[in-house]
Amino acid sequence: MPLSRLFRREPPPRIAATLYNAVVARGRQPHWYLAGAVPDTLDGRFDMIAAVLAMVMLRLEREGAGAVPAASLAECFVDDMDGQLRQIGFGDMVVGKHIGRMMAALGGRLGAYRDGLADGTFEAALVRNLYRGDAPAPDALTHVATELRAFRAALDGVAIDDLLAGTLP
Repeated sequence: MPLSRLFRREPPPRIAATLYNAVVARGRQPHWYLAGAVPDTLDGRFDMIAAVLAMVMLRLEREGAGAVPAASLAECFVDDMDGQLRQIGFGDMVVGKHIGRMMAALGGRLGAYRDGLADGTFEAALVRNLYRGDAPAPDALTHVATELRAFRAALDGVAIDDLLAGTLP
């Protein structure tokens, strides 16, 4: 056995890795960018994935046993964003700072969407967070709000084990 194998530590597989991949696939669906007018940019894709991720995390929040899967899902997000930043060309010195900002952004969106769904201000939360204050045409906003609300509601019917297996409604 080569010495390098003795000292190399592979991170353990994340329990929510398959779910995270399904979230990313859902956030990349073309209808968000076409009918929903989400900007098809790095920021727009980040914001859309964060919106879908927030809906899933809200579902996990509802479960008493959802803390471990939610933490794993957040870790998958950090791993992915770290890799994306490095691929773009950011160095070690700034990656951590950017990851911190991205986690803060995800936490802010999670709170804004939770509150917006509860108190009827979801569209305003989408304009602030998904569209970064630049309101799209009313039909585009309606499309995104309707789709995310339906997705969030449908998630309640999916068992946690099925979610972790990557089954999204």
